[in-house]
Amino acid sequence: MIAKIFSGAIVGLSTILVEVEVNIVKKGLPSFAIVGLGDKAIAESKERVRSAILNIGADFPTYRITVNLAPADLPKEGPSYDLPIALGILTASGQIENSVSDSLFVGELSLDGNLRHTRGVLPLTLFAREEKFKRIFLPKENAKEAAVVHDIDVYPLDSLYTLVSYLKKIVEIKPHPTISFSDLKEDVDCEFDFSDIKGQEHAKRGLEIAAAGSHNALLFGVPGAGKTMLARAFPSILPTLTEEEAMEITKIYSITGNIAPNQNIVKKRPFRAPHHTTSRIGLIGGGANPMPGEISLAHRGILFLDEFPEFPRSVLEALRQPLEDGFVSIARAAGQVTYPAKFILVAAANPCPCGNLGSAKKTCKCLPGEILRYKKKVSGAILDRIDLHLSCPELPIEKLSSLKSAEKSVIIAERAEKARKIQINRFKGTDLKANAEMGPKEIKEFVPLSSSCLDLLKQAVVKFNLSARSYHKMIKVSRTIADLESEKEVKANHVAEALQFRISEEN
Repeated sequence: MIAKIFSGAIVGLSTILVEVEVNIVKKGLPSFAIVGLGDKAIAESKERVRSAILNIGADFPTYRITVNLAPADLPKEGPSYDLPIALGILTASGQIENSVSDSLFVGELSLDGNLRHTRGVLPLTLFAREEKFKRIFLPKENAKEAAVVHDIDVYPLDSLYTLVSYLKKIVEIKPHPTISFSDLKEDVDCEFDFSDIKGQEHAKRGLEIAAAGSHNALLFGVPGAGKTMLARAFPSILPTLTEEEAMEITKIYSITGNIAPNQNIVKKRPFRAPHHTTSRIGLIGGGANPMPGEISLAHRGILFLDEFPEFPRSVLEALRQPLEDGFVSIARAAGQVTYPAKFILVAAANPCPCGNLGSAKKTCKCLPGEILRYKKKVSGAILDRIDLHLSCPELPIEKLSSLKSAEKSVIIAERAEKARKIQINRFKGTDLKANAEMGPKEIKEFVPLSSSCLDLLKQAVVKFNLSARSYHKMIKVSRTIADLESEKEVKANHVAEALQFRISEEN
């Protein structure tokens, strides 16, 4: 008898329907084979499935069992096929009636038949809804993650025994209640608040613009000026996630196993801060079976690279294409996958190897050649892709010891949120979410400039020898500054302020 159970395989962020076909033949010697390009985890599922079936009190057929994971030419990985394989064996052996054609199954089995937390449940649930499946059966610990998807019944299971009892109509399982995005509790805890940081008004203003328009920023200055603290306070002023953005992030975190058991959905923008010894694959993604790197885990959030020039040049150069395109394509012998990577790059750098260049208190001990080599570690092509260059000067003791409180993050966040909503309304009907995502075509459509603005931009390009990319980035930053002031048109003063943030490093 042949049984067919439906599951899914995740390729990149896409999901492909997998038909788990089980055939049991009484002729020949007893055997148990799984075919269909499965990895080691799938090969080992034979022992997990055998033990689970026996430990729930069911019979494991002592015949020739063949399991085919179709399509056979698609590589498959992970233990999520344990549950459909076990169900297929029980169905093919006649212990359960074949009445699950409208359902999708996913879950890893333990030896006693209990179900474990499994990766990739959210994209599989979204896929099940798109393919018009009525139900999805999955581990109980994944139920909250899947329950944010509407218009499909999510059945949480604690064990294979519970599923068998339900299908035999011995027990009843109620679908998990659908969770509304607006009902989820938002985690707004941040390491630092902008009010904790003394001085650095120029950098704070730049980060406010970066938060409002999703612009990249470079913080440079002497050690101890507050660069790292500013970067770690930056999440506290970012606009709240939309439901669409939250789903995008959660899909990535789900397939990488970063969704904790009983967690539902990511509602806080990611903040990723890899060490400067991180490899190229760790940052960009890859491996034999390509997985997302730090830039994809920072999608719709922040990628903070402290000690920016200390990263290997090859690693930094790999950021070029993702910074421009908002995604990364990873090609391997097994195929090609694409992961989203629309993040805000926040980098921090010292002015020289010892860090004291330009300090009024300490003397720089670096030779001119050392300083030049240090600055050349970051190529001009990377610097050109950073919208805001923010200087963090050494603070006098008067400012450090001042009791005057600075503006709180919540106030700055309100302005950034208001500006971002303006942008979302402006780009309605497109894939754009923020000003930084505009290309030359969108700039021409959404940011008409007056003659005075154009004249100022032309003078800046000629005087400072700016590239075409810098020209467009100044226009996008100018548009964000105007949005922060709720201005419908970009004015000359907006362009002038954007220019200050573009050339501050050279000055």
